[in-house]
Amino acid sequence: MTSTAPLGTRSLGGLTVPTLGLGCMGMSQSYGTADRSESIATLHRALDLGVTFLDTSDVYGDGHNEELVGEAIAGRRDEVQLATKFSISRDDRGRMRIDGRPENVRACAEASLRRLGVDVIDLYYQHRVDAKVPIEDTVGAMAELVQQGKVRHLGLSEASATSIRRAVAVHPIAALQSEWSLWTRDLEDEVLGVAREHGIGIVPFSPLGRGFLTGAITSPDDFGDDDFRKNQPRFQGEAFQANLRLVEAVRAMAAEKGATAGQLALAWVMAQGDDVVPIPGTKRRSYLEENVGAAAIELTAEDLTRLEAIAPPGAAEGTRYPDSRYAYGESPEWSA
Repeated sequence: MTSTAPLGTRSLGGLTVPTLGLGCMGMSQSYGTADRSESIATLHRALDLGVTFLDTSDVYGDGHNEELVGEAIAGRRDEVQLATKFSISRDDRGRMRIDGRPENVRACAEASLRRLGVDVIDLYYQHRVDAKVPIEDTVGAMAELVQQGKVRHLGLSEASATSIRRAVAVHPIAALQSEWSLWTRDLEDEVLGVAREHGIGIVPFSPLGRGFLTGAITSPDDFGDDDFRKNQPRFQGEAFQANLRLVEAVRAMAAEKGATAGQLALAWVMAQGDDVVPIPGTKRRSYLEENVGAAAIELTAEDLTRLEAIAPPGAAEGTRYPDSRYAYGESPEWSA
């Protein structure tokens, strides 16, 4: 199924976006060799198809991804809902650092605006919660950016339920970006309900299970040396083989509906609510067009029940990350 019918729109805490966005990280890092010309062409094709909600971060390619996105949208800025993030950086040895200090918020925002070549960011996320800086301080600095007209809406990524409650007490949060797919359903335990309680839209990243749910990956040998997935627990050893069985069940059901496995997996995410806008990442036009085709798939109650049986919460083998700090971050206590 490759229909590219016009996409509808959804609201993320007041920000109107298409039903499907585009994650841009893979154009600069983590998923093999970058291809600048194809990446630019993919971004242009996305805008032509109405996939105007673009997601980047200052850490992707150490700023390269923001520059790439900025170049691609030059002259078409008014079509785009532009999201970027701050707080993660890497030291000289590649180790992750998280910095939510107010002075870093301000410095990162200025640098992102410069690299993107824009005057305002539509949605600005704290990429991960800083375990050393109270979230009230971080969000307070983010709120100042809104007051200054440099940012329109605020977001959090992989924040815990407690962190979300504390953040919204400082300033409205439009969107929560977290991993959510048929094989990653931790979000549903507690965080999803809290986000919805506060009118926060959900932006699932890796809705295709980092490409695994497309069925295109059949062996750990499919990963190149520069592909970060080869070091992730779910893509190794017995976990890989167990997860492959889940994908085969999705693929079989998709074939019955005249769709690809990836389209069915993506349609499931979009069917989780009108406040859900997944951002599958790709650096190729062909995959982008396939993903857009998922918006034309209608899932019946019977379809959803069947998928629930195929991939109930906890169905995937292996953890999401080797480092637990990457998920559902907690903030230290804050005193006024």
